[in-house]
Amino acid sequence: MIIAVDGPTASGKGTIAKALAAHFGLPHLDTGLLYRAVGRQVFLDCRDPDDASEALAAADFPDSLLSDPALRSEDAGGLASRVSVHPGVRQTLYERQRAFATQDGGAVLDGRDIGTVIAPEADVKLFVTASVDARAGRRFREMQERGEPHTLKEIADDLRRRDERDRNRAEAPLVPAEDAYILDTSALDRDAAIAAAIEIVESYVAR
Repeated sequence: MIIAVDGPTASGKGTIAKALAAHFGLPHLDTGLLYRAVGRQVFLDCRDPDDASEALAAADFPDSLLSDPALRSEDAGGLASRVSVHPGVRQTLYERQRAFATQDGGAVLDGRDIGTVIAPEADVKLFVTASVDARAGRRFREMQERGEPHTLKEIADDLRRRDERDRNRAEAPLVPAEDAYILDTSALDRDAAIAAAIEIVESYVAR
């Protein structure tokens, strides 16, 4: 069984995907982490994330970079959104994601184009969303816990910029697959969001 979980930044899709993987005994891939690694490598190489050739060069990052805690930072997220608009970067990472999705036994992948591009044949597709205010509040609390000095307004403005880039990029824009279940987590806490997602998948399994 392949489960695709898509949605914008801080919607809760990563938390939900991990919980689904644990519940159904499937391997999980946070595909956004791959793009964050490209963005981080661009930064480490002192290159321009908006330059297609320089971003593509950074897509050849070492696997060890995926364990770098800096990938979870707000800055890395912003860089990931910028490098992800380049077709060459997307194609390079596509092969890696596709191999994970089609492994024997299935998998859970979360990102922004899993149900539309990476695994359009996924058995269950979830599109997890939430209001900008709800998402900014969650991200603000995460930043505070990590001691990052970002204001709530800065985070909300950054989320709007990322949403704009992700929804309007020419290749693989952030849109729900036609057959995706829309799960709005704006008013849900972590446990309620996970429970709703599990119920959606179990209804598919029951059929």
